[in-house]
Amino acid sequence: MALMQFRSPPRNHAPLAAFLQGASIEVMPRTAAGVSDFRQHLPAGTLVFVAHIDGTSPAEMQATVARLAREGLRPVPHVPARLVPDRAALADWVSAYRDGGAEGALLLGGGLSAPRGEFRDSMQLLETGLFGDFRQLFIAGHPEGNRDIDPDGGEAEVMRALRWKADFAARTDARMQIVTQFAFEAQPVIDWANRLRASGIDMPIRIGVAGPAKLQTMLKFAIMCGVGPSLRVLQRRARDVTKLLVPYEPKEFVTALAHAKAADPDFPIAAAHIFPLGGIPASTGWLAGNRAE
Repeated sequence: MALMQFRSPPRNHAPLAAFLQGASIEVMPRTAAGVSDFRQHLPAGTLVFVAHIDGTSPAEMQATVARLAREGLRPVPHVPARLVPDRAALADWVSAYRDGGAEGALLLGGGLSAPRGEFRDSMQLLETGLFGDFRQLFIAGHPEGNRDIDPDGGEAEVMRALRWKADFAARTDARMQIVTQFAFEAQPVIDWANRLRASGIDMPIRIGVAGPAKLQTMLKFAIMCGVGPSLRVLQRRARDVTKLLVPYEPKEFVTALAHAKAADPDFPIAAAHIFPLGGIPASTGWLAGNRAE
């Protein structure tokens, strides 16, 4: 199968607007607390992923999930395997999320170097069977690799894990999607998505997109989150003094993905997943404006 190559898109913005209709967004409990009412920022039914980072309490996670559901959104709590104390705690978390209105969850290893309890990866979480009542499950993808998983910089272990999860979805009734870290360069992401498809990994993909933010903020988060080779896009921008004070916004990156999808109805990237690095209002405003185009 020939890999799709990206060329500069025409000025037609219809593919971009269409591509962003199904976009999801990620929040943390503490940033969500600063938004008085999400209904003022996002359409009803939007998928809102709630990040569970180290130091966030289960109670904060559960309260945020319930609050988002009350406001007409579809909360998706993160469940990081290495932060889960034990199976009993996992069962409590899942039950509380379900009771709070969550119909899906993102299962991932988590950022710790060693597990706090009995789970080390999302495959072990899936094997518990505790997520069987959720309508949809999400798993992590790594278009630029993950050195925590593949220390040599390759993707052998990451691909092995994705194949296992694709097999799990095939042998169960789990509806699964891949959600990725944010990146800044379209063609490597397009190539990665096509490699997955060629390997028989046909789960829909939500590609991480960094929402509008100051360049300094973007660089800080990109380095902190381990963004790979596409970091060079920001580094080139930083060398241009005329752009240092101009906020970064992802229109060029997302437009490339949108045109790739418009050219291939079976293109595996289904939607954008927004990381609001410059604040939730800035990202939701950008989304609304580009959807309207």
